Amino acid sequence: MVVARSMKWLLETDPALRWQVERDLLGASPSVWEPTRQRVATEGFGARLLALQDSDGQWDGGAFFPGNFDFHGPEAAEGAGQPWTATTWTLNALREWGLDPATLAGTAERLAANSRWEYNGMPYWAGEVDCCINAYTLANGAWLGADVSGLATWFVDHQLDDGGWNCEWVEGSVRSSFHSTLNTLSGLLEYERAAGRSDGLRAARKAGEEYLLERRLLHRKSTGEIVAPWVSTFAYPFRWRYSALKAIDYFRSASLHDGTGPDLRASEAVELVRSARRDDGTWLQEERLPGRAWFDVDVPPGQPSPWLTFYATRALAWWDDAR
Repeated sequence: MVVARSMKWLLETDPALRWQVERDLLGASPSVWEPTRQRVATEGFGARLLALQDSDGQWDGGAFFPGNFDFHGPEAAEGAGQPWTATTWTLNALREWGLDPATLAGTAERLAANSRWEYNGMPYWAGEVDCCINAYTLANGAWLGADVSGLATWFVDHQLDDGGWNCEWVEGSVRSSFHSTLNTLSGLLEYERAAGRSDGLRAARKAGEEYLLERRLLHRKSTGEIVAPWVSTFAYPFRWRYSALKAIDYFRSASLHDGTGPDLRASEAVELVRSARRDDGTWLQEERLPGRAWFDVDVPPGQPSPWLTFYATRALAWWDDAR
C-alpha cells in the first residue's frame, strides 16, 4: 500500500520525472513512457529551459558561468554557491531529463562557433582543465553529436596513479577526489554509450570504479573513516557533489550497460540509502545547494522529494532484484 501511494505521487510529477517512473519503476512499455518523454520538450521544466536558450546557442551568456557573473562580487564569495544557469548546467539537466537531442538541432554547431570557456578561452567542445567540467562536456557532446573524441582521451592522460581523478590536479593534487572521480565516470559512461567501446577508455573507467569500490563508496582508504558528511546527505539536483545515492545510481547504470551484477563492496552504501527511507516510502530533501538557478525543480529541504524517492527506489530495486 505504501508503494502504491508513492507511485501515484511520483506519477503526478513533471514529464521529466514521470517518464522515468513509468519506464524504470512501473516497467511500462515504450508505447506508454515514450510519449511522456516527448513532452519534456513542450511542457514543464524542459520546455522552460528550452525557452531560455540564447540566440548564440548558450544559456545565460556563458559556458560554465553566466555572462554577467562577477568573479569578484558577492555571488563569488565563499558559501554563495555555484550559479547553475549557464550552458553546461542547463545541458546537463536537459540530457538527464531525457530530452530528445533532435530538439536541440544546431546547438552543438552554435556552441562550437560562439562559446568559450571562462578559464582559458578554449572552444566549448575542446574542454578546459577541470575534470568535472570536461566530463559534463564529454557527456553533453556525445548526446548532441559533437566531436568530443579528443576530449575523451584527455581523461586517460589525466587519470591519477590511484585510479581516480581530481579537478585540482592543475594545482598539484596527486590524490583522487570522490566528487571528481564519480563525475568523470558518469561522463565516460555516457560517451561509451554513444560512441561505442574503446578499450583504453573502458580500462580507465574500470580503474575509476575500482577507486570508489575499494573505499566501499563511503570511506577513506587510509583510515577507514567516512570520508565526509556529504556522502549521506541527499539533495536534488545532484549537481557536482558526491553522495552514496548518486554513486549507487552510477553503478546501477554501469552494471546494466556492462551486463554485470552489483559489486558487494557497495553493500554498506546501499544500506545507508535504504536507512533514509521513511515509513511512507519516500526520501526527504535534506539540502539545496546554494547558487543562482533558473527555477526550483524539487521541494525545499525537509519535505519528501519526488526526485530522490525515484532515484533511491530505482537503485534499491536494481540491487535487490540482482541479489
